[in-house]
Amino acid sequence: MLKKTAVIPAEAGILYKFFSHNLIRWYTRHKRDLPWRRTKDPYKIWVSEIMLAQTTVQAVIVYYERWIKAFPTVHGLARAPLQKVLKQWQGLGYYDRARNLHKAAKMLVKEHQGLLPPDPLIVQGLPGFGPYTTGAVLSIAYDIPLPIIDTNIRRVVMRLLALQGVANAQQDARVREFLLKVYPSQRAGDFNQALMELGALICRNKQPQCSMCPVSGCCQAYQQGRQEIIPRPHKKIIKNIQAVIAIIQKDGYYFIQKRPPFGLLAGLWEFPGGKIEYGESPKKALRRELKEELSLQLKSARYLFEVKHCYTQFKVNLSVFACSVRNQPKVDANHRWINYKDFSKYPLPSASSKIIEKLQFSLSSCFNQL
Repeated sequence: MLKKTAVIPAEAGILYKFFSHNLIRWYTRHKRDLPWRRTKDPYKIWVSEIMLAQTTVQAVIVYYERWIKAFPTVHGLARAPLQKVLKQWQGLGYYDRARNLHKAAKMLVKEHQGLLPPDPLIVQGLPGFGPYTTGAVLSIAYDIPLPIIDTNIRRVVMRLLALQGVANAQQDARVREFLLKVYPSQRAGDFNQALMELGALICRNKQPQCSMCPVSGCCQAYQQGRQEIIPRPHKKIIKNIQAVIAIIQKDGYYFIQKRPPFGLLAGLWEFPGGKIEYGESPKKALRRELKEELSLQLKSARYLFEVKHCYTQFKVNLSVFACSVRNQPKVDANHRWINYKDFSKYPLPSASSKIIEKLQFSLSSCFNQL
């Protein structure tokens, strides 16, 4: 256990003389061994930071290693077709992140010989680079002193300062002011990573491990016994959506369609279907969706199974049906017949991947009964 800084009375203000030193020393001894921490390659650090947004570390490791194997350099990513890029990203969600990686790689090859320049103004002009990503990548790769604020860092600082309210962007002026006061003159990248690591491992959202914290002596929330209630929890409203999915099969091939190039899950491939409207039965919704989307007349439908999937703001329950139709769907760049093996070549939403996993166990018998 590291020696902690002395507790300082709140009325005298917080003097974080040894804050950075203790935090970086703790990080050096206790940081997790993660693949993106074994390199100073700005490209690989950039990829990891984009993947880690909205995704847990353990989930990212497999995707990161697979991505680096497929696209080991900026040049390799820039040369790759977008469909291959989206397929490598499949399962991480928020597909605009992958599109921005691809766009930015092309710009870097064209304008900077494939190198991410150590200039915050240039980097922040690239697709997908906001203040956080710019600061994280440049501080870690080049040791440029750029304070960053993410969910973990915001929570840590709110507890250190005993700030009231929910952890949102309205707190960031106070958080940034604190970070600028304690920012070290060296090891900027380690300091930023240490703050993130502290929030992930010790100063957790629930059940913070204050007895193991290297800077608890500086923490006003800990001194006041309020670390469990700072920050105040967000009230989440999660919608439940009911939808139907049509599996249309012909001679061992399955019909899929491409989503529009904008909005949720833009540009990914999926089976036809859509939301069940109020008062509709699943089969009535199937009939309406197939007619509206594809001008198809539903002949018959047999229930296969249900798939559930959670997104950030809603949950979706997908009722999957094996369908036969009276007329054939059109085939063009956005509508295709593919065999089962070809699913691996198309970028799909996670919910569609779950459907495909179940298909091989239920389709053969159902279509024989249609």
